Amino acid sequence: MSDTTTDEPARKASGTTVPVLAFAGIVVAVMQTLLVPVFKDLPRLLDTTPGNATWVMTSTLLSGAVATPIMGRLGDLFGKRRMLVVSLSVMVVGALVSAFTDALLPMIVGRTLQGFAMGAIPLGIGLMRDMLPRERLGSAMALMSSSIGVGGGLALPAAALVAQHTDWHALFYGAAGLGVLAIALTLAVVPESPLRAKGSFDSPGALGLAAGLVLFLLPITKGGDWGWSSPTTLGLFGAAVVVLLLWGLMELRVAAPLVDLRTTARREVLLTNLASIMVGVAFYVVSLVLPQLLQLPSETGYGLGQSMVVAGLCVAPLGLTMMFTAPVYARLSARYGPRTTLLLGLLIIAIGYGGGLGLMSAAWQTVVTSVLLGAGIGLAYSSLPALIIGAVPASETGAANGLNTLMRSIGTSVSSAVIGMVLASTADDVGGVAVPTMQGFRVSFLIATGAVAVGLALAFFLPRHRPATTTQLRASSEEDANLARAERALSGGSPSGTELSGGFPSGGFPSDAELSGFRGRVLTADGVPVARAKVTLIDRHGRQAGATLSAGDGSYALAVPAEGPYVLAARATGHGPLAHSATHTGDRPVDLDLSLPGETVSA
Repeated sequence: MSDTTTDEPARKASGTTVPVLAFAGIVVAVMQTLLVPVFKDLPRLLDTTPGNATWVMTSTLLSGAVATPIMGRLGDLFGKRRMLVVSLSVMVVGALVSAFTDALLPMIVGRTLQGFAMGAIPLGIGLMRDMLPRERLGSAMALMSSSIGVGGGLALPAAALVAQHTDWHALFYGAAGLGVLAIALTLAVVPESPLRAKGSFDSPGALGLAAGLVLFLLPITKGGDWGWSSPTTLGLFGAAVVVLLLWGLMELRVAAPLVDLRTTARREVLLTNLASIMVGVAFYVVSLVLPQLLQLPSETGYGLGQSMVVAGLCVAPLGLTMMFTAPVYARLSARYGPRTTLLLGLLIIAIGYGGGLGLMSAAWQTVVTSVLLGAGIGLAYSSLPALIIGAVPASETGAANGLNTLMRSIGTSVSSAVIGMVLASTADDVGGVAVPTMQGFRVSFLIATGAVAVGLALAFFLPRHRPATTTQLRASSEEDANLARAERALSGGSPSGTELSGGFPSGGFPSDAELSGFRGRVLTADGVPVARAKVTLIDRHGRQAGATLSAGDGSYALAVPAEGPYVLAARATGHGPLAHSATHTGDRPVDLDLSLPGETVSA
């Protein structure tokens, strides 16, 4: 029994685990928008050119994109909480490096280290999957996934307030303090996951992915400065294609790859990741447009003439609404499934941007737009990890969610580049200063609406979830969910006396080399062996993963398709059904006897 933990994950996770993980996600997301209020002043503050100053933002984006899939895989292999603490620690070091400098190069180094913490988002989602019972998992993952937007949205007014009234270095001191608090709370409250993936870390794969991402994202973020048709931009794009193709071929030949491309190619995973790019594009547009519109002087005829702090407060409902959307998502997803909530979220985003085209003449109108977009983005972001987790084994949760977070980062990068180009090309030259125009703002909103339309089309072709998933999410407790799945699996029956899928020949135990799964005996409450009891293996998604009949001495054996939590459902004529939760985490078989209830039921 050393390889199994019956119901242990649900008991280990305390009531404060989810808030602490969500807080850690918000803290690392703050790094993405921390310097937005002072971005235009960076050339003066760092005594450098505007082109060089953009590296302060670009470096964080690049390191975050590279870190997310790598830290996810390391978490699967060596412990998700351990890697979460490492991510936060690197962020704290980076914040302190930036806090103590006014020079460009150390500032870029510090910002690169801060971006490294973005891997905390998929790690937190993986921890939730491993520890929480299913009735709490939906809303918890929704909150963790939305923390990217929540942190970014709340950071804008807070950073604006600090930058307007104190030295700008205080932003980094505050970020370091939040990081230390997140580390302390994680160590005190969050237990380590018992699940580990097999294999070793794919270092060549990590280097290849990092090189390919940098080559791809660098021209996206700098193409506006270099020129989209310049040899540098086109050359980097071409190099990115070559490197990523070679990396993909290498990953297909590795036994334990950094990213399982075969799993990634599954329809549900592929369409979810592509839809994530579109959601990332839509999310970043509002963050770029509304603060500029609010702060432009009213003398332009369309600017709203608000201060930096007021502009941040008007956009803050974007993050707050995303935070409060998590419990709403859990209820909707339990009833209709994450595919439906993703479609609903994208539809609300489209309404928000469509309505926003005519809601740009007053500050209160931008608040309405922020609330609508926050609700839609919150629903969409909340749906993504549930769709990914439903399609990958438990041992690949961290890496799969890391890749999904990377897709969102690619979306925000593309959004930043495209919207920046649109606003620059439509700007008016006033005394040598480029002033964004209302035309540019509206074109940006139309681009976001188009991205959402593509996302809707992609989400429409996602496979529908079967009722089993809905029932398990609606269950009021873990035991209710187990029994519901057991009844569904057992009600179908099987030909009497035949061997069922996933089992071994009845009679005796296979050796350790023959079985990586569960084995044991089916017994009555008094310890009497039960022959010809049907034992069904049910995975965490409510699907049957194998079944067999117990032998004359009550023995059974079932192989598992992958590591992770399962339900073993047993039933025999004259006995009540049994649903038993257990987790398989290693190569060795797990010995597990199943004791049927003593009461008699009809056959």
